[in-house]
Amino acid sequence: MGSAGSVIPIFQKQIENGGPLTITNKKMVRYFMTIPEAASLVIEAGSMAEDGEVYILRMGEPVRILDLAFNLIKLSGLEPYKDIDIIEVGPRPGEKMFEELQLPDETMTNTRNPDIMVCNNVDQHVIDVDDVLNQLTVSLKQSNSEIKQTLKSLVPGYKIDFCDRTGET
Repeated sequence: MGSAGSVIPIFQKQIENGGPLTITNKKMVRYFMTIPEAASLVIEAGSMAEDGEVYILRMGEPVRILDLAFNLIKLSGLEPYKDIDIIEVGPRPGEKMFEELQLPDETMTNTRNPDIMVCNNVDQHVIDVDDVLNQLTVSLKQSNSEIKQTLKSLVPGYKIDFCDRTGET
């Protein structure tokens, strides 16, 4: 919350300017954590690290962006849709409706801090970087669709469902 990429300062500025508040989708959710809380957990997770473990921070329950917009408007002493409109502008290319903190096949174990979990089966996602770079180098000489197919084969969860800069899907 409050970082350069946070939606909260954007909403506050939009409220100061009389609106509207722009959201990508009424169902979109995000996790929120203060900068000091996140920094503290990252430092603590770093102190636990021994062999390149991957840690996931518990960030509480996800918040619907629409609810956040409503609450910020009300905290400003205004009424949503009466004093300040909220409009949907649609997601940006590649933007997800919710944040995935782990892959479906990953399992987590608690650490001594209940807000820090360690991923147990990271080894299954280990890749040969030289091989990946070679495959990407070859694909870069091909068409956009072949580059995307290469990325899809190399990156778990990569989806080819949005337009690139040229408009090609």
